[in-house]
Amino acid sequence: MTFSDYIIFADESGDHGLSTIDPQFPVFALVFCMVAKDNYLNRIVPAIQHLKFDFWGHDQIILHEHDIRKEKGPFGILRTNREMREKFYQRLNVIIEESSFEIIAAVIDKEQLRTRYAEPFNPYELSMLFCMERMLAKLVQMGQTGKTTHILVESRGAKEDRELELEFRRICDNRARWGYKSVDFSKIRFELIFVDKRSNSSGLQLADLVARPIAINCLRPKQPNRAFDIIKSKSLQIKEFP
Repeated sequence: MTFSDYIIFADESGDHGLSTIDPQFPVFALVFCMVAKDNYLNRIVPAIQHLKFDFWGHDQIILHEHDIRKEKGPFGILRTNREMREKFYQRLNVIIEESSFEIIAAVIDKEQLRTRYAEPFNPYELSMLFCMERMLAKLVQMGQTGKTTHILVESRGAKEDRELELEFRRICDNRARWGYKSVDFSKIRFELIFVDKRSNSSGLQLADLVARPIAINCLRPKQPNRAFDIIKSKSLQIKEFP
């Protein structure tokens, strides 16, 4: 088995359910961050580890966008120390800005999806298909045909993980239940890896940090969005649907 030179970290923003839709956040976003493994090991991981040691003295902090934004848990220090807060955000922004990775994202407007389609598909499944289509094309373009590429996602519970893996296998076997074009996923051997949410994965934390700013930009494009301004300097593809 030949492994890809790249690894993909996936995360989401918003709820993928359609039965109840939050009018303040009616979108679901799935983000794929593709990173060259040598760059991940030699640059991104050390930069994130240094950040944690410098601000907390250890590396067991998990950079979760929601907790940082709400200044919860270990990020409470940002609320009580303005100087530290400014330094932390400056360091974090520099890490994201200087890290070399590519982003492919799908943002689903759930209200429009539910209105337009009598029996709409699960937004997570649609997003997975959209992201994998574009990721396949990118990997083939970068000479990864025939190699095994791992996609790491945060585990969301046994039932949801089984459902997601089933849809993932359908996509990989070219049997996706929804689609408007023919894509041959056999060119790349994708493997889905579920990661415990307590795992201290630098790559998953990176994906978590960029997911919400992308969703917010699609939802409210005229709203000032400093985080998205940094992200858009990357190689960025966003599929908005419907």
